[in-house]
Amino acid sequence: MENKMFCYQCQETAGCKGCTISGVCGKKPEVARMQDLLVYVTKGLSCVTARMREEGIPVEKDVNHMVTRNLFITITNANFDREAIRKAVEETLAVKQDLLGKLENKEGLPEAAFWNGAADSFDAKAAEVGVLSTKDEDIRSLRELITYGLKGLSAYSKHANALLQDNEEVDAFIQKALAKTLDDSLGVNDLVSLTLETGKYGVDGMALLDKANTEAYGNPEVTQVDIGVRKNPGILISGHDLRDLEMLLEQTKGTGVDVYTHSEMLPAHYYPAFKKYPHFAGNYGNAWWKQKEEFEKFNGPILMTTNCVVPPAESYKDRLWTTGAAGFPGCRHIDGAYGETKDFSEIIAQAKTCPAPTEIETGTITGGFAHEQVFALADKVVDAVKTGAIRKFVVMAGCDGRHKTREYYTEFAKRLPKDVVILTAGCAKYKYNKLDLGDIGGIPRVLDAGQCNDSYSLALIALKLKEIFKLDDINDLPIVFNIAWYEQKAVIVLLALLYLGVKNIHLGPTLPAFLSPNVAKVLVDNFGIAGIGTVDDDLKLFFGDEA
Repeated sequence: MENKMFCYQCQETAGCKGCTISGVCGKKPEVARMQDLLVYVTKGLSCVTARMREEGIPVEKDVNHMVTRNLFITITNANFDREAIRKAVEETLAVKQDLLGKLENKEGLPEAAFWNGAADSFDAKAAEVGVLSTKDEDIRSLRELITYGLKGLSAYSKHANALLQDNEEVDAFIQKALAKTLDDSLGVNDLVSLTLETGKYGVDGMALLDKANTEAYGNPEVTQVDIGVRKNPGILISGHDLRDLEMLLEQTKGTGVDVYTHSEMLPAHYYPAFKKYPHFAGNYGNAWWKQKEEFEKFNGPILMTTNCVVPPAESYKDRLWTTGAAGFPGCRHIDGAYGETKDFSEIIAQAKTCPAPTEIETGTITGGFAHEQVFALADKVVDAVKTGAIRKFVVMAGCDGRHKTREYYTEFAKRLPKDVVILTAGCAKYKYNKLDLGDIGGIPRVLDAGQCNDSYSLALIALKLKEIFKLDDINDLPIVFNIAWYEQKAVIVLLALLYLGVKNIHLGPTLPAFLSPNVAKVLVDNFGIAGIGTVDDDLKLFFGDEA
């Protein structure tokens, strides 16, 4: 049977091989095709902008933002709205056609730079330009690895852009690298080099977002976050975009509507600037994949600011709103360009008509251990390491997901030796952040740095410890990496760690389906990348017989 689609960019792809009939995420073939085409025309646009830079022609910020927005739209679980994606294709083609006219030299540009088909040709073209259009398995694997890393980098860039922070070098690299994925003259070695260069710019992109967030909202600080509910109606905000949260908090002041975070928005509570809002109530629920159960019980409207949308049940679909790169057909979308104040009046009005959230748990969870907070505790941490009170750190950052194999991470955390501290960021934390793991001399055994992009904090912490202990190699630190991944932002984090020289990273619950055997071998041989085993085997591997 001929494939209706082909997508293998996330960890849950069917059979760890590829979704060919419909996406495990809920993406339909017609949406997958339009996303394939959007990636293709964005690569075509990038070929033009890369040539523009070579000719000394400036590229406007709006064009850079279009590229990053387009890639963000195609991230797993971000946008399921075929019509919205089709419009993005048309907008991109129009911009590309205009910029193409500015070039003096068009020689050598690939077909993607020139293609300008009408809407009725979109599906046919999409069928020609998807993942499998690259026939060589290893070239395909590396092109996709780079593209997925660029998708993750684009997501982080978009959040920084929303706070009016840009890095032209990062944008130029994203476009140059996209163009190179269409260059048939590049072989495996060239693409391996480009993969590591993607990691370098991943570090730069995360640094940009860290700067944007901390300049706008202050450095995260240790915070206890309430996970119960209040008696007022509420709005639940999910995703990653802190600027959206700020606008929502401002517009809900004095309305009698509380605001709760969900999943990856939890770390917003750690920023000082958000603590001034008395109606910023707490965090509701868990990781993204429990949405259907938890959104039903929240009772009020939900605002999805980024990816991690689960196709909603009809019972609450009229309460699910999207903004930014997110979208779902039949759900209302709130527009707003970079620098503009979005109008949340309609979602606030809906919230006022809804009952208060149903309580699903009580208590608090503690987080806020980003780089500046940990640096403030550095003396205490170093003393604990020197005295042997802390034997090792284990980085368990990354993503959560619905597969039962991910229960491994809960069991692994429970059974860690009592002198081991977990460093985490991303929604992977929900597998263990509500366990009572205690502390070591006042240092909590789960140090939550924040969102997935705050894996940058974990890298800075590791580099600081390397400096303090006067080590030549980051891999000599008492740190092991046992990371869970799900989608493309985890890919750029991985590439960033590889660029920083981190080796022997264990990645689970499965290795990416888009790694061909030969490409996987390169990562194993050069960087010690490995999968996970059983909890017993991995505890022994990381901590010896004392585990």
